[in-house]
Amino acid sequence: MSTFEVIVLPGAEAEMEAAFRWLTERSPQHAPNWYNGIIDAILSLEELPGRCALAPESADSPFEIRQLLYGKRPHLYRILFAIRPGQVIVLHVRHAARHHAEGPPRKRRR
Repeated sequence: MSTFEVIVLPGAEAEMEAAFRWLTERSPQHAPNWYNGIIDAILSLEELPGRCALAPESADSPFEIRQLLYGKRPHLYRILFAIRPGQVIVLHVRHAARHHAEGPPRKRRR
């Protein structure tokens, strides 16, 4: 089994820090566990990153964007990433309630 190098882009780091600050203001006793847990989730992408589903953003992107879900509702976060040869690039860390960058969610076709 091959191992991937995980690279977290500065914007994704900033989004994680913002979420951590928000949680610290509301639940300081849980914030460190949340932060450590999301780091562990991101590092789990070193192995089998393709196990994660395609993100809705992938439909409008020239490359595949996948998502790893972390947490439980209402504190569910989506870790958005791309897979490159030997690398996983973490693009964003977004709250699951937030619509993807191109607008509101599309209705699913049946």
